[in-house]
Amino acid sequence: MKLEEVLLQRSQGVCELCASNTDTQLFEVLPQDTRYADNCLIACAKCVAQINKKEVLDSSHWSKCLPESMWSEVPSVQVAAWRMLNRLRNESWATDSLDMLYLDDDRLAWAKATGDHENDSVVLLHKDSNGQVLQTGDTVVLTKSLDVKGSTLNAKMGTVVKNIRLVEENTDQIEGRIEGQVIVILTKYVRKQG
Repeated sequence: MKLEEVLLQRSQGVCELCASNTDTQLFEVLPQDTRYADNCLIACAKCVAQINKKEVLDSSHWSKCLPESMWSEVPSVQVAAWRMLNRLRNESWATDSLDMLYLDDDRLAWAKATGDHENDSVVLLHKDSNGQVLQTGDTVVLTKSLDVKGSTLNAKMGTVVKNIRLVEENTDQIEGRIEGQVIVILTKYVRKQG
């Protein structure tokens, strides 16, 4: 049986963190050498986005589910719950839950391995010049004329750039196609359209 089928059977098709049955997927709890049932879980898109810091942490979402899911016997669920509780440790309910949660030495070392628990609820998102959150596929308008390095191309203010891609490692940059050429654009020089 495939790993995803095993996990779906174990989770009964719902997110193992919040019990949502909407848009669930296999999620690997890093770091790991090999994927197997104990270091992976089934999670909904909302949980995955917030774990991966692609969406602002929603304390009310986590306060409803973590105090319950942290008691799971599944190691990956325990580790993911511990990390999220640590990121939300400014909330009294999360601190209370952390005080009750026990992880053996191996699981605690795994939970601390990524350092994710040290990064509180701060989420780094790609935002345009007006503070609007940008997503892959969005359309933006240049708010300043830009000279493209290594090219004779000058992208004029007001140029529409469709179907942008986010530069994963840098929230200040996006990629877009202007006059058939893919260029990197600073987010502070664009405004989300629509």
